[in-house]
Amino acid sequence: MGRPKRNITAAAEETSSPPSALTGTQSIARVIKAEGNNLYSCLLPDQTQILVELPSRFRSTIWIKRGGYILVDTKDADVRENKIGGEIINVVREERAWRKESYWPKEFPKIDPYADDDDEESTVGKMPPSDPEDETDEEVK
Repeated sequence: MGRPKRNITAAAEETSSPPSALTGTQSIARVIKAEGNNLYSCLLPDQTQILVELPSRFRSTIWIKRGGYILVDTKDADVRENKIGGEIINVVREERAWRKESYWPKEFPKIDPYADDDDEESTVGKMPPSDPEDETDEEVK
């Protein structure tokens, strides 16, 4: 039997808007990799990598994609006797609204997925260049 719809909508509503301010132990992080068993490797703004856990209220309700952003709380990291460095408090779903907040880290700039970083022309669909010297050498032999 599935979860009641009220739990799903409550979790979705909880992640829909950014908080007004962050505490000292909270930070926004970028998801690098899903490690399995509701554990995720994340990159903090200071470029340190930590392992965080997805709480049970978000499991099977909210999905986190690689490269997405989450709100992490690291206050219980010292108390735990394992590798987990924090807990996911919130999932950034509406990135545009979150980026307008004053606490959004400058280390996570907006990246246009359609921007072409290559200065060179694309060689897709083109024939490889032919060397005129190679053609003359083959004819002489």
